[in-house]
Amino acid sequence: MNFGIGEFFSLACALVWAIAVVLFKKSGESIAPFALNLFKNSLAAGLLGLTLLVLSPTVPSMPPLSLALILLSGFLGICLGDTLYLGALNTIGASRMAVAQTLFSPFVIVLSAIFLHERLHGLQWAGAACVLGGIVLVTWVRDAGISTLDARRLRRGAAAGVLSVFLMAVGIVMAKPMLALHDFLWVVWLRVVGGVAGLIVTVAWKRNAGDLLTQYRRVRHWPQIVAGSFAGTYLSMMLWLAGYKYTSASVAAVLNETAAVFIVLLAVLFLGEKVGRRQVAGVTLAMLGVGLMVLR
Repeated sequence: MNFGIGEFFSLACALVWAIAVVLFKKSGESIAPFALNLFKNSLAAGLLGLTLLVLSPTVPSMPPLSLALILLSGFLGICLGDTLYLGALNTIGASRMAVAQTLFSPFVIVLSAIFLHERLHGLQWAGAACVLGGIVLVTWVRDAGISTLDARRLRRGAAAGVLSVFLMAVGIVMAKPMLALHDFLWVVWLRVVGGVAGLIVTVAWKRNAGDLLTQYRRVRHWPQIVAGSFAGTYLSMMLWLAGYKYTSASVAAVLNETAAVFIVLLAVLFLGEKVGRRQVAGVTLAMLGVGLMVLR
């Protein structure tokens, strides 16, 4: 058994993100997805900037190519990936999008094999299959409303969801070598800055800044939104990238998938939601997969 610091960070990231999802759910969804995305990433950029001033105030020497790759990683994963993700979420529904999200780790495994020369070994392949199978059992819920969508809109929404997950995977695989070469906190901050810059450009292009301000003024659950943004972006972003820094991208990606399991458990404990036998089986299968993933 080799449960190292990288595996710990990856699982901690999944738990923190699950807590953030519960906080967002309890906020009553009183803010539109794009506005929430802009707010939480802007807050994270500010908090990470303050963290840098305290813990790593010296600006590191960074080649222009490294800087460009880090910013591009944030632009692809946070700006384009998240925007497409939220659009697909509104089109095909949460249950279908949750299943599409399970493509993230296969994408990372393939991209890591091609560009980072990583490989899963032995029982790790079985563990990855168990985690993905468990997540599908946990998240696959029949949604009667989805049948009202016309086939063309459903296909476009599904394609946007798959593309969003692929862009997130590209962004994180692109960032992993930078984590080994440069100061960790600076890479995290610059990546978020790249994403926020893309979001701001989107606002300027759509000329909807006034609509965003109106949405922010109407928010009734700022404490939950701020707490969720703090946990779901500031803390989870550092834990997420720390996991990728200290273990292989393939292992970190699969362990991150356990967020869906933690969301189910927290929803039962704090939101009073009920689970069936399929969800229980999914949680059990996913936990078995985690055990296999950390075996050496």
